[in-house]
Amino acid sequence: MEPDTQSWQERALCAETDPEAFFPEKGGSTREAKKICTGCEVKAECLEYALANDERFGIWGGLSERERRRLRRRAV
Repeated sequence: MEPDTQSWQERALCAETDPEAFFPEKGGSTREAKKICTGCEVKAECLEYALANDERFGIWGGLSERERRRLRRRAV
């Protein structure tokens, strides 16, 4: 499959990693997940998806739920 025909989820680096890192326990570290997001080519699409679908848990597009909430508030 050509890269441009794959969905962004199939090209995401997190798809090749332990999903637990992206859904840490309350108060757990998000550092590992955010480090993976930094080098991901679909980080923007991921964040866009999370904001559009009101994802409430996990790291999406390099941002935690709290950071996405803050971003949404600023956009309003």
